Amino acid sequence: MDQLFNRRYIIQGLFILIALILLGKLFYMQVASDKYFLDANNNALRKLYVYPARGIILDRNQKVLVQNQPTYDLLVTPNQVKPFDTLSLCKIIGIDIVTFREKLRKAVVYSRSRASILQKLLSIETYAALQEKMPNYRGFYVQKRTIRYYPDSIASQFLGYVREVTPMDLEKYEGYYKSGDDIGKSGLEKQYEEILRGTKGVSHMLYNNRNIQQGKYADGKLDSLAISGEQLTTTIDIGIQKLGEQLLANKVGSVVAIEPSTGEILAFVSSPGYDPNKMIGKETSKNYAELNQNPYRPLTIRPISGRYSPGSAFKPLDALIALQDGVIDPSTTFFCPGYYQSGNRKVKCEHVDLNTNLRWGLSRSCNTYFFSIFAKMMNKNGVRNQRLAYEEWQKKVRKFGIGDTLGIDFPGEKAFKLYRKADYDRMYKNRWNNNTVLSVAIGQGEITTTPLQMANIMAIIANRGYYIKPHVVKGVGNNQPIDKKYTEKYYVDIDAKHFEPVIDGMQDAVNTPTGTAVESRLQNIIMCGKTGTVQNAQNGGKNHSVFIGFAPRENPKIAIAVIIENGGYGGVYAAPIASFIAEKYLTDTLSGRRINGSTAEMYMADNLMPTLKNKATKSTFKKDGTTKADSIKKFNSTAILQKPTASKSKK
Repeated sequence: MDQLFNRRYIIQGLFILIALILLGKLFYMQVASDKYFLDANNNALRKLYVYPARGIILDRNQKVLVQNQPTYDLLVTPNQVKPFDTLSLCKIIGIDIVTFREKLRKAVVYSRSRASILQKLLSIETYAALQEKMPNYRGFYVQKRTIRYYPDSIASQFLGYVREVTPMDLEKYEGYYKSGDDIGKSGLEKQYEEILRGTKGVSHMLYNNRNIQQGKYADGKLDSLAISGEQLTTTIDIGIQKLGEQLLANKVGSVVAIEPSTGEILAFVSSPGYDPNKMIGKETSKNYAELNQNPYRPLTIRPISGRYSPGSAFKPLDALIALQDGVIDPSTTFFCPGYYQSGNRKVKCEHVDLNTNLRWGLSRSCNTYFFSIFAKMMNKNGVRNQRLAYEEWQKKVRKFGIGDTLGIDFPGEKAFKLYRKADYDRMYKNRWNNNTVLSVAIGQGEITTTPLQMANIMAIIANRGYYIKPHVVKGVGNNQPIDKKYTEKYYVDIDAKHFEPVIDGMQDAVNTPTGTAVESRLQNIIMCGKTGTVQNAQNGGKNHSVFIGFAPRENPKIAIAVIIENGGYGGVYAAPIASFIAEKYLTDTLSGRRINGSTAEMYMADNLMPTLKNKATKSTFKKDGTTKADSIKKFNSTAILQKPTASKSKK
């Protein structure tokens, strides 16, 4: 009996337990969970990403360089798509049936159950038309985002561009990006991607069986807000950036200007350039392909990757090392008969300068003088030790930032070669001397630099012996400090007393009638500089025009390097262009030049682009880096003027 009694209670307990489980499940289905509610009412819960506005980019004076404008993307979840009028949707979004089917196929390959972008960059008008008919397109929905806009259409290589993520990007960033998202691919957009992109938000939205949005799920309690990207304040001055691009219209070259006391880059010009607005919108891929195929290489960022011999612009640096070594003093003279001869080697000088000291040698850019001081530095420890002397010399040159990168906060900086002793030993099998490498004395041969490095050399001389790493961002967000390495001083180990005699010569180069840069003389401002004429071995064309300088002499505000390919003597193009930029920055005005009456508009109008040998290519591309169908009104707003005959100043 007891066993029967116990068995009855066990059975009753099991029934009660089962009943409780069923009641709990029923409560969960009807109250605690809305899964069955959604199914019962043919509702759909979608997890939508809310894209943040990308951080805007400003110049040093808070003027907008890059901002955002709204756009919309059409997304599709393939397994939710029901039969619909395909043609009507194609008409609204502006694509044909074949394109639509290919896009839908790619969406299926990506995922049948996850949403992906079918068509990007829909206008507000297209979005409005879609909203009215969304009930007809099950499985499709629209997502808002912003795209970049460049109000002044300048600084394209500096600012960079954003493009759709690649599979490699998706893997690298481990889940932050989804297929169809954009990411910075060059310039500042790439360097500061994680600061500019912001943080995505998430919105859980309910849609009914007619694909109409019903509101937020759980009153938005599970949603998260999008956080906009941080604002970037750059070091660029929009006024001289724009002027630099106008002056280099229809020319190949670069301008880099630096504030010596801070290392802040004031102008970053690479020519030919392109309209950065061409890198947004539906034609982005087409425009990118055209730019990439353009033989004038408008996508090349010449300030940090252009490879140029400094030419005679190297001479001030050479003079400083010679003074520090004690092999010369400011009054040391060498005789210049119009050439330099050492053994059987004879090298032409542009002038017959006769007895030449440091100041005259710099102002006249006398090759003989600088060949002579280089020979003295190489022989200071005896003829047998010339190669060791060269090794010591090149180490001193490297302290000025040549032969390595400077560490700018910008992607893609190049470090070109400055030969060491070991390089020459391999090249000449240990059979070389100072005559073999003589060309490096005047910045030719096995020494190449970037425009950024040349401008930095001028910042060093302007500061009388040190530089601060060049950088392009002045502030992030609400006064977040920049990296400390961009505030430290880097000394080149040249005594301050040696800079004044070198600067004397550079002052005379600009401000005396016999100087090689006399066409860059400014009214009421003492500008100091050095011209360079660089052999153009790459295509056997006209020499490159080079100028480096700073202004004013005391308490310098701007150091600048200008390179104009195929521009000839440094005093003809590079020096005047540099002076217009310096004048604009220091006075916010532009005046004519007293020597030949030339104006900035005249230099803007000149076309120095090299002629392309391929006739088919010539007919396709214009010399400003745009395609034939593109407008060039950006740079040609001024009338084409007849430029006066240039002064005979050289180098």
